[in-house]
Amino acid sequence: MPLFRRHPEPRARNRPPRARNRPPRAGDRGPRAEQAVRVVTDSTSGLPLDAPGSGPRVVPLRVVTEQDSYDESVDVTAADVVRWLDAGTRVTTSQPSPERFASQYRDLADEGAHAIVSLHLSGELSGTVGAAGAAAARSPLAVQVVDSRTVGPGLGFAARAAAECAAAGCDAAHVAARARAVADSSTSVFMVDTLEHLRRGGRLSGPAAALGTVLGVRPILTMRDGRIELAQRVRTRAAGMERLLDVAGESIAAATRPVVGVQHFGAPERAGTLAGRVRTRTRAEVEVSDISAVIGVHVGPGTLAVVVADLGDHAH
Repeated sequence: MPLFRRHPEPRARNRPPRARNRPPRAGDRGPRAEQAVRVVTDSTSGLPLDAPGSGPRVVPLRVVTEQDSYDESVDVTAADVVRWLDAGTRVTTSQPSPERFASQYRDLADEGAHAIVSLHLSGELSGTVGAAGAAAARSPLAVQVVDSRTVGPGLGFAARAAAECAAAGCDAAHVAARARAVADSSTSVFMVDTLEHLRRGGRLSGPAAALGTVLGVRPILTMRDGRIELAQRVRTRAAGMERLLDVAGESIAAATRPVVGVQHFGAPERAGTLAGRVRTRTRAEVEVSDISAVIGVHVGPGTLAVVVADLGDHAH
């Protein structure tokens, strides 16, 4: 069963329509009709929703409660979801509708794009890539939809690398190949405080989640073949931090040009400590950020993650 439940997108309530045409912003590359290929991704990438210039355009997934539904990074933050979950509020998620993607594709066509590479979180976790594909089938311009087979910074690093190729004038096939290569190179490992949130999403059985709680262990999870899987259990949070540090060190050492992200869901101090230790051990630059609100619904407060991708020796 998919980790992210495929609810139909609820209608946003009492919100003004988004303007399709905005004035140029600082950082825009001159006339907005200059760039032939553009990159679209989704909000689980952790990238800003409307990056200026040639950055990836981001379509938000939604966080759903019994009272309302919210666009991630627009109407709701990771801190909001942490607070709701800690209070026992029932929270789920939903993918964007095909129309949300179609609207984004039309906007880019209006701005002069000739082709789009639309890169999204793993189809094993969400129907988002399917919604993008449905919109692509009726788009006014060519759209290549790419299943990244990952999520979070692994997706974000790939989308940024693809956008750099697009800004350099590469064609859509090159941009899509670059996105796949960076996504495929990523290693993601994270430690959750409990398996209960994953169990509620249908990913783990009740007995498996209960076992982690009864024994007082810290589950270590990883992305494998597009799925989130239980990699191992450690006895203490300190042991889990050591395991994350070990994986980061091994992945960075194996990479030609590594990019590294440390993420947390309601645990900024522990994330800062982990990032500092990664920097000390590897001398790598480390980006620290919140786990996506949508991902956080399913992994729960207290989660820590390390993601490493390899940009390699790629030349545009």
